[in-house]
Amino acid sequence: MRAASNATILVIDDNPTVGTALEILFSLHDLRTLCATSPEEGLALLRDEAVDLVIQDMNFTADTTSGEEGQALFREIRALRPDLPVILMTAWTHLESAVDLVRAGAADYLAKPWDDRKLLAAVANLLELGQATRALGERARSERRQRHALEAKYDLRGLVWADPAMERVLSLACQVARSDVPVLITGPNGAGKEKIAEIVQANSLVREGPFVTLNCGALPSELIEAELFGAEAGAYTGAGKAREGKFEAADGGTLFLDEIGNLPPAGQMKLLRVLETGRFARLGSNREKQVKVRVISATNADLSGMIRAGSFREDLYYRLNVIEIALPPLAERPRDILPLAARFLPPGRSLGDDAASALLRHPWPGNVRELKNVMQRAALLAAGERIGAGDLGLPPPANPAGTIAGNGDAEPDREVIEQALARAGGVVAQAAAELGLSRQALYRRMERLGIARP
Repeated sequence: MRAASNATILVIDDNPTVGTALEILFSLHDLRTLCATSPEEGLALLRDEAVDLVIQDMNFTADTTSGEEGQALFREIRALRPDLPVILMTAWTHLESAVDLVRAGAADYLAKPWDDRKLLAAVANLLELGQATRALGERARSERRQRHALEAKYDLRGLVWADPAMERVLSLACQVARSDVPVLITGPNGAGKEKIAEIVQANSLVREGPFVTLNCGALPSELIEAELFGAEAGAYTGAGKAREGKFEAADGGTLFLDEIGNLPPAGQMKLLRVLETGRFARLGSNREKQVKVRVISATNADLSGMIRAGSFREDLYYRLNVIEIALPPLAERPRDILPLAARFLPPGRSLGDDAASALLRHPWPGNVRELKNVMQRAALLAAGERIGAGDLGLPPPANPAGTIAGNGDAEPDREVIEQALARAGGVVAQAAAELGLSRQALYRRMERLGIARP
């Protein structure tokens, strides 16, 4: 028997010999058994003891065969412990009542006299499932505690997040925020690199100072140096008057350089000098200025490959990359998708289950930026308050998750569902999307297989 030892099983049956027989059987497998001969005694034990599984009879009064007592007891057990697995022991005459209770949430039923092997197999499966469910629940509670601790301790600038991958990013960002070393944020376009830079600034020693941004990929190479370091009048064609650069504007605060891989070679050399000395001169001037600026840079490029190709300075790379924060794409932090989608909807709008499943199946090559655009468009085009999958305008998945190639009608079995729930951290909507099912369809499948809701 594969069940964990030291689990506790409560047997509720008016026939004491049933309890004795099961107690002997389970003791051979290191299982503790509590016995009660009435519903009242059983419910009292359930309130006082840590019970992992219940085996209950359907009738308790002499000459009673309706099964109503068993139904009433089952309802009271569900009220006390909604997720506790219950096995019904019934005579064949009570089979219909037992089947009805299984539909209502009972884990299984067995006919008297029972087969020891079948009973032990059912008990083992249910105890293992209970262990997995408790582990999922504890993991979810631990993640919630960690999330609340981060939110209480740090200024996260209103960031919406739920995925453990994002928690690791935020923990590192907040940990390094109070130092003044340069930080390099890597990750794909649209993933939220600037938001992470804002969080580093908000929790730094210079949080009261300016937060200045420059997208190095949005300007022609000949103007980037002027943007960074400023320029005197006449320093270049069109420079009719002197202008302040980003380093001057960020003095006493933080400068965020996005798409740092687009910085031209001359700008790279000057940036390296500023990082080393804190000094620079405006274009067209020999007079140096001294600044104290925390530099945070970001890129979606392979800077190591650019170094090998000779288009990015290796010494600058090591100056910028004292601490690297790697931001995963949205597809690798799936628990962030639905909370972010809800944030991007206007008040009064909500997601239908089919829309939620579609969002979780989509690969999001454009990351958070794409999700925001999809939700804003859906809110404009949806006829009602509830957003449906058809309102999203997403392409259908090439091969929906959870189906077997060439057999799209195949339903996932118990093991597949349990693995999907484990990967989803117990989030049924996410597991359903992975399996290509609606949330209701997954709940129905879980009920048929006796899988407890997380």
